Amino acid sequence: MPGSGHGASGPPASAAESREVAAPTPAGCGPKSVALGCRLNAWEAEVLRDRAAAAGCEDAVIVHTCAVTAEAVRQGMQVIRRLRREHPGAPLVVTGCAAQIEPARFAAMPEIDHVWGNAEKMRPTAFHDLRPGGPRVSVGDIGAVRRADVAVARFANRARALAQVQNGCDHACTFCIIPQGRGRSRSVAPADVVAQVRRLVEAGHAEVVLTGVDLTAYGGDLSAGITLGQLVRLVLRAVPELARLRLSSIDQVEADAELMRALAEEPRLMPHLHLSLQAGDDMILKRMRRRHLRADAVRFCEVARRLRPDVALGADLIAGFPTETEDMFAATLGLVDDCGLSFLHVFPYSPRPGTPAARMPQLARATVTERARRLRQKGAEALASHLRAQVGRTVELLMEGVRIGRTPGFAEMELASPLRAGQLALARVTTSDARRLQGRPLAPMCHA
Repeated sequence: MPGSGHGASGPPASAAESREVAAPTPAGCGPKSVALGCRLNAWEAEVLRDRAAAAGCEDAVIVHTCAVTAEAVRQGMQVIRRLRREHPGAPLVVTGCAAQIEPARFAAMPEIDHVWGNAEKMRPTAFHDLRPGGPRVSVGDIGAVRRADVAVARFANRARALAQVQNGCDHACTFCIIPQGRGRSRSVAPADVVAQVRRLVEAGHAEVVLTGVDLTAYGGDLSAGITLGQLVRLVLRAVPELARLRLSSIDQVEADAELMRALAEEPRLMPHLHLSLQAGDDMILKRMRRRHLRADAVRFCEVARRLRPDVALGADLIAGFPTETEDMFAATLGLVDDCGLSFLHVFPYSPRPGTPAARMPQLARATVTERARRLRQKGAEALASHLRAQVGRTVELLMEGVRIGRTPGFAEMELASPLRAGQLALARVTTSDARRLQGRPLAPMCHA
C-alpha cells in the first residue's frame, strides 16, 4: 500500500492496484478467506479462516478488502459479487480497510451478510455473529484501538509464512487513507513475536516474513523501547532453526542502525528490501508529506548496497501525483537507476476522498495512466537487467512449488526438473527471461 511505511505491502511488484494475496480454500475444504492487497490482510485471512473453522462456520466466505486506491475498492466489490454468485447460500462476511472506512457502502450491497471492522473481525468470538440474530454491521472506532493482535496463522499451502509484528500508522501522508482503516501504530510484544515465529518453524516453514503497516515503526509504543533491528536480532537468536527471515516493506527513513547492522551481519536475514519511496522529486515528496528527500533515498540505497553487496532493492512508486510536471515525473523515472531498484510496485495516483491530496489540482487521468505505463516499463527493464546479471551463479532457492522457487533476493526461478515444494535447495542459474530465472537444481540443503 502506498502509505507512510508500507510494511504490509511489498513485493512482488504488480501492475494491479490490488491483488488477491491469499487464495481461497478449495471447494469443499472449509471456510474461504480471500485477501486483497497487502500482506497484513493475507495474515489476517489465514487467522480468520482458522477461527471460522473452529467455530463450525465451514461454509463461511470472508473477503478482506483493500482501500489503498479507488480502483482497489472497485475490484473488491467485483470479487464480492463473484463470490456471491459462486456461493449463493453461504454467509458472506466483508472486512478489511475499505469496509472499515466505508461500512455503509458495503452494507448497502445485497450480496453481503455481515460487515466487520478491522478490530471487530479479530475478536475471538466474532464468528458467533454469523448465527441468526447477530449484528449485520459491526464497525467501531479503529483510532481507539491501542493493542496489536496476537495470533499465529497457519499457512498450509505456503512455503513461507507471515508473522504480524505491527499494525497501524501514525504518519499523515497526504495521499494515504490507510491510517483511517488501520488506526494508530501498535506493536506486538517481542516475546509474542518470537512465539509466533517458533510455532511457524515448528509447522515446517523455512522462511518467515515479518509484516505490519509501518514495519519500521515497530517498538515505538512499547515501554521496552525495542527497535525493528533489535527484534530481528532477537528472533534470529531465539529461533536458531529458522532458515530464512525476511522483511516486508520498510520506510527507509525509519530504518534503525541495528537493522542496518543486521543486514550486514546476519546471513539468515534475506538480502531484499522493499522501500516506501513514492517519488523522486523533492517538491512532490514535500506535497506528499513524506519525511525524506530524493538524496536521502539514494544515500540509503548506497549504504544498504555497501553493507550487503548482494541486496536486491524494490520500491513503491506513485505516478501522476497532483501537480506533477513532466520534469518531476522524469525525476521519479531516474530514481530507478539512481537507487538501483529491481522490483517496482507502481501505483497510478488515485484520489481518495478525505485525504489532502484529493483537494490538490489533479492531472488528467490519461496522463496518470500513461506515466504509470512508462514507470512500469522502466521497472520491467530494470528487473530484466537484474535477472540477467545472475546468470551463471549458484543460488539458494526456497521452493514455492515443484518447479518454482525464490532466491534470497526474491527473484523467481523456474527449474528444469522438479523438487519438493517447501524445501531449500541449491541451483545453478542457466538463463533468464523478462520475469524470472531459469536453471537446474544442484542439491537439497540441510534445512529441507
